[in-house]
Amino acid sequence: QVQLKESGGGLVQAGGSLRLSCAASGGIFSINFMGWYRQAPGKQRELVAALTSGGSTTCADSVKGRFTISRDNAKNTVYLQMNSLKPEDTAVYYCNMKILHRISGVNSDYWGQGTQVTVSS
Repeated sequence: QVQLKESGGGLVQAGGSLRLSCAASGGIFSINFMGWYRQAPGKQRELVAALTSGGSTTCADSVKGRFTISRDNAKNTVYLQMNSLKPEDTAVYYCNMKILHRISGVNSDYWGQGTQVTVSS
């Protein structure tokens, strides 16, 4: 079973920065997709930023110019650098990876446990 371990969340004042990390472990696999989602109270989970195995990236309009998604393939880790944080960014952030298990050939979708990001004004 593959596990995604998230870290880096916390409480920060508006204008501050945080870097979220999400590392995959527990199997022999390749990662086809990495993404960050967030869910604020009373709202549906939304895609914040995504990165494909080919290196293509995308991000939500609300975070363009402030958030950057990146990866370290050797560490099976995806990062979300969040700068100029706003109170509206307050949410639980979840990482997502679409993984191909090399031995079984099964494609699976995995989610991290979520990490709370709270931005105060």
